[in-house]
Amino acid sequence: MDEVIAIRNLTKTYKDVSAVKDLNLNVNSGEIFGFLGPNGAGKTTTVRVLTTLAKPSSGSIWVSGFDVAKEPDKVKKVIGVVQQHLTLDLDLNVRENMELHARLHHIPSNEHRKRIDELLEYVGLMKQSEKMIEELSGGMKKAAMIARALIHKPKVLFLDEPTVGLDVQVRRRMWDLIRSLSGNGTTVFLTTHYIEEAEALCQRVGIVNEGRLIALGIPSELRKTVGMATVEILVDGKFTRYEHFPDREAATNYVQSLSSDAKTIIIRDSSLEDVFVELTGKKVGED
Repeated sequence: MDEVIAIRNLTKTYKDVSAVKDLNLNVNSGEIFGFLGPNGAGKTTTVRVLTTLAKPSSGSIWVSGFDVAKEPDKVKKVIGVVQQHLTLDLDLNVRENMELHARLHHIPSNEHRKRIDELLEYVGLMKQSEKMIEELSGGMKKAAMIARALIHKPKVLFLDEPTVGLDVQVRRRMWDLIRSLSGNGTTVFLTTHYIEEAEALCQRVGIVNEGRLIALGIPSELRKTVGMATVEILVDGKFTRYEHFPDREAATNYVQSLSSDAKTIIIRDSSLEDVFVELTGKKVGED
C-alpha cells in the first residue's frame, strides 16, 4: 500500500513539556486510521503538526509526499480538516459557507457550483443548502463541515472527534458517510473518544499515552494482546473487576472455579476499550 502520511521521529515540545515524543507512524492510502489516547496524550498536538498549524520541534512529516515543515502550502492543498468545534461562518448559509471555501482554494466559479451541489447531495444537505448555520441540527452542522472540507477534493481528511455530542442514529449515519469517503479513495485520519467508533470504522488504530505511541495495529490484533475474552465480576456491589483470557473456554473455566459467593458475573468478548485501559490505566477521555 502507498503511504499517504509518514511520520519519522516527531517530537513537539512546548517550553519544558514534550507533548509528542519520538513518534513514528505510517498511514496508508484509503485507510481509516484511528488515533486514540487519554486527554493530554498528544493527539491534538500531532494533528496540529500534520495539518501545518504547529511546527515540529524535531523529526520529519510527509503528507501525500509533501514535507509538512518545508512545503506547508502544498500540504494544505491536499488535506481537509474538520475540527471538533464549530468553524462554519454563522453569518452565511450552508451554500455560502461552501462557496467561500471554494474561493479560498481558487476553484473556478463554474466548477465550484457543480462541486457544491454534488457534495450537498452526498452529505444529504441539498434541502438545507439555503439555511443559516444556526438553523441546523448538530448532525447537519457536522455534515456541512465535512462537505466544506471536501470542496477541493483532498487526499487526506482529518476528523477530530467527528461525532461528539451527536445522538446514536445521527452518529451511525456519520459512520456511513466516513466509510463511503474511504471507499472513494479518501484517507481518513480520525481522533475519537468513542472506542466503539474506532472499532466500527478503523482498519488500524494507534494508541498514544504521554506523548508516545504505545500500540499500533488492527483492532482484532490488539485485542489479542490482552485476550479475546473478558470476565466482569462485580465486587461487593461497589466496583467491577476485569479479568482477560485468550478465549471463552478459558474464561468459562475461570468462572466455574470461583466460589459461589461471586455474583453478577459476565463473560463477553474483549474490546478495544479493554486494550486501551490495560495499556494506559485510564478510560478514554480521562485526564
